[in-house]
Amino acid sequence: MYHQPVMLKESIQGLNIKPNGIYVDATYGGGGHSAAILQGMPKGRLIAFDQDKDALVNRINDVRLTLVNHNFRYLKQFLKYYNSLPADGIIADLGVSSHQLDSKERGFSTRFGGDLDLRMNQNQKVNAQYIVNEYNEEQLAFLFKNYGELSAYSAIAHEIVKERASNKIKLFEDLKRTIEHLAPKKEENKFFAQIMQALRIEVNQEIDSLKELLQQAVEVLRQGGRLVVISYHSLEDRIVKNFIKTGNFEGVVEKDFFGNKKLVFKSITSKPIVPSAEEIKQNSRSRSAKLRIAEKL
Repeated sequence: MYHQPVMLKESIQGLNIKPNGIYVDATYGGGGHSAAILQGMPKGRLIAFDQDKDALVNRINDVRLTLVNHNFRYLKQFLKYYNSLPADGIIADLGVSSHQLDSKERGFSTRFGGDLDLRMNQNQKVNAQYIVNEYNEEQLAFLFKNYGELSAYSAIAHEIVKERASNKIKLFEDLKRTIEHLAPKKEENKFFAQIMQALRIEVNQEIDSLKELLQQAVEVLRQGGRLVVISYHSLEDRIVKNFIKTGNFEGVVEKDFFGNKKLVFKSITSKPIVPSAEEIKQNSRSRSAKLRIAEKL
């Protein structure tokens, strides 16, 4: 299977699908969420995005579907181009697809080793190898601290810079050998997963893209339109939570001259929805997922 959609029933219910609505699947992948959206509306239109060309092989043969091979940060541009404004709902599953994790040459999993790649868009020039070998020590420390949430971020960056002075770091094995002595005992797998997460987020500019998606969602959704987001680590979830709650990424509620709160969404879920024990048993990759649903005011 290319990818098993996470919390499919809950996320589709969260969209509150209208029979003839306009919907956006910002992360098409294997087409699981898109198929469920199409099944839920006899008419209507679905605009789906995926910057990974591998996802195009999963295109559903349905005239209501338009599949855009670009990053979802271009949401507003393409909805306008396809005369699909305003939208009734947007869903974004921010996880890495099973296909990407299981493709050795893509470098998304620590199981296989190989080239330091991690590109969602295989046409872009910057990959993980470039970052590891070209970023300065301060830049590396920043991403390991903020994107990997690693306590030893300074030491990790220092060891990488020291090693690459004499040996270019090309493979995951090279990187692992360079910093494995910094991994906490019995937590080596988690440590390297956090390393790869930090590099992947930087390679694909995932945080910037997410922020642009959320900001554009305010512009493209009609009043009462739904925003459904599934995130997989605390940094993503915090950004989504703050934006839904306050309309900004800092989580600070702004007020107008009269003291009224300036809000753009109301939260449909007071707390994030998480996968059931049964779903986690069937799909272990869903275990860290958090689903938030909001409605545009």
